[in-house]
Amino acid sequence: MSAGTHTGALASVEALMGLLGEWESAGWLRGVDRALVRFLHEQAPEASPLALLLVALASHQVGRGHVCLELGALLETPDATLALPPEGPPGSQPPPRPSVVLQGVSAEQVAQALDGSVLAGPGEAGTTPLVFTGGQVYLRRYWEAERRIGQAIRARLEDRDAWQDALEVDAARGWLDRLFGVPADATADPDWQRLACALAAGSGFSVITGGPGTGKTTTVLRLLALLQGLQGPEDPLRIRLAAPTGKAAARLNASVSGALDRLGLETLPDGDALRRNLPAEVVTVHRLLGARPDTRHFRHGVRNPLAVDVLVVDEASMIDLELMASLVEAVPRTARLILLGDRDQLASVEAGAVLGELCHRAAGGHYTPGTGEWLEAVTGMTVPQAMQDANGQALDQHIVMLRQSHRFGADSGIGRLAAAVNAGEASSGAGGDDAVLQSVLAGPEDPALVKLAVDGRTDTPEGEAVGYSGYLQGLRAARPAPAAPRAAWEDWARDVLAAHGRFQLLCAVRRGPWGLETLNRRIAAALQARGLLEADAGGSGGLEGHGSWFEGRPVIVTRNDYALGLINGDIGIALAVPAWLARGEPEVGTDIHEDGEPPVLRVAFLAGEDRVRWVLPNRLEAVETAFALTVHKAQGSEFEHVALVLPEADSPILTRELAYTAITRASRWFSLLEPRAGTLAAASQRQIRRSGGLRRWLRDFP
Repeated sequence: MSAGTHTGALASVEALMGLLGEWESAGWLRGVDRALVRFLHEQAPEASPLALLLVALASHQVGRGHVCLELGALLETPDATLALPPEGPPGSQPPPRPSVVLQGVSAEQVAQALDGSVLAGPGEAGTTPLVFTGGQVYLRRYWEAERRIGQAIRARLEDRDAWQDALEVDAARGWLDRLFGVPADATADPDWQRLACALAAGSGFSVITGGPGTGKTTTVLRLLALLQGLQGPEDPLRIRLAAPTGKAAARLNASVSGALDRLGLETLPDGDALRRNLPAEVVTVHRLLGARPDTRHFRHGVRNPLAVDVLVVDEASMIDLELMASLVEAVPRTARLILLGDRDQLASVEAGAVLGELCHRAAGGHYTPGTGEWLEAVTGMTVPQAMQDANGQALDQHIVMLRQSHRFGADSGIGRLAAAVNAGEASSGAGGDDAVLQSVLAGPEDPALVKLAVDGRTDTPEGEAVGYSGYLQGLRAARPAPAAPRAAWEDWARDVLAAHGRFQLLCAVRRGPWGLETLNRRIAAALQARGLLEADAGGSGGLEGHGSWFEGRPVIVTRNDYALGLINGDIGIALAVPAWLARGEPEVGTDIHEDGEPPVLRVAFLAGEDRVRWVLPNRLEAVETAFALTVHKAQGSEFEHVALVLPEADSPILTRELAYTAITRASRWFSLLEPRAGTLAAASQRQIRRSGGLRRWLRDFP
């Protein structure tokens, strides 16, 4: 059967558009996917229905975070590849699934439809909207982004010998001994932080990956101290620190400040100058590159590179393909680029899983004998034989995985639970019991793990509101007097924000009885019922109604607002403050304030470590209530206590990476609210596998 003899939805463009309309109505396809097909059909009316269907599916994959459409997987298991939702409630008539539409379609027919179409063509020197590689179909801009990353990293891999030759081995080893101490035994289990510093010092590109608490921030600060020490105190390096979101940047900023205090640099030669030359400010990647409002373009790039000698980017797993392409091109080839992140966390919301692809072999090391000998000369430590590989790839020599958690040990409850989920060792045992929780909770009593029972009724589950009572009680008890100085009000706001940040409820989905929207309403109502929230705070609206404001309401910024200086992910809390403070007037005592003037609501955000930014609620156009956050929004954050709420219905969105990310946001306590036993176990068996070809650009090189 040729590409032109299909029946059903592939018999004509009109039939195909009807099918895509049904898929969109069923929630199987986005409106933008169908709109793209309609637009390209107008531009190329001779394109076959099969080619247009592949356009829709390639666009659909991008919406799910994939970079391309893998044709082999599509034809083998169409429904599993696309992870479509269930067919709907009993008695409903679902539209034909992809497996039905593509029944009998062969790889040869797909190739014929694409090769003979003006829609698809080769990547190099092509202009078609689709790129067809033989096994994958890309929307061109994503193929271009992948190519840009691959070429930029390959260029840095080519320079490795030059970077190593430029490093003075004896001087580097001396500084490592000062920063880490002299190794007692070269053959003992190596200090991977020490090895990471050496490897990154001898390379223009490096990736340091590891789970929470493995010391990525401490490692990179020691690396920067090593590089600056080798440079000399009179010639400071141009070092920048960046993170993908405002929340991640603020967290890294706090971590850097604390780690610098613990390093004891003042005891080293020229230690005071060394510390002064190390950066303390962290910016978002968008601010670093100079984002241009309402575009995907940046001020810095290939033609206008960043003025840096060293760039460190934290939480790199959150950076999507297109942003990473812009980032790697903006760093001059003469500068070091160092990526930090946890390869096991959720990837970016947008398309791509760059860090995951770069680090997919990190656990095994795969260091060549040459790399092992060089590292031993620089560090005095031997790379374990199990981590050496005579056939190691060039990229492997630039990746280091930190393996020991200092936040919670492997035997702690959180550590064991995270490891079990991440390894996919959970399964439903007899009687539907959650085996992973059973195995973890069966160990020594550990107060870090708290399992909360949920009966599935509409009543607020016990524990939902408890975690937020602390900041609300403190908000009232510690409120300054109206005539208190401005500094007292700002100290109070910082304390309220810090107290709120100790606990966070996380959820996996946005809608449904256990989704973000419902939980935020239920928690607010529960807190109001306990007298911790008022229905009409400051005259600015009660709890009822979408977008209403009340004192104590926590909000998260969902879109960058450069005019206000707020970044996606920033957390603020609505607080009732004196009108004179809200107006920015001088403090009480200047005789310009009216007696009895009622307080007004302002939303307090942290601006750096010491300053509070007060924002009029009506100026916040892109915020959501943040009693509950999605796991995605919590990436880059850390809380003392995390409670994860899983939905009752199983879903493809419940994955190992999502559960692992939620669990590892907790530093002291983790709670699970599971309406249906076994949901966490099922999630641990489902792993995200995003399609993409970045590995192909870097494999077998040189």
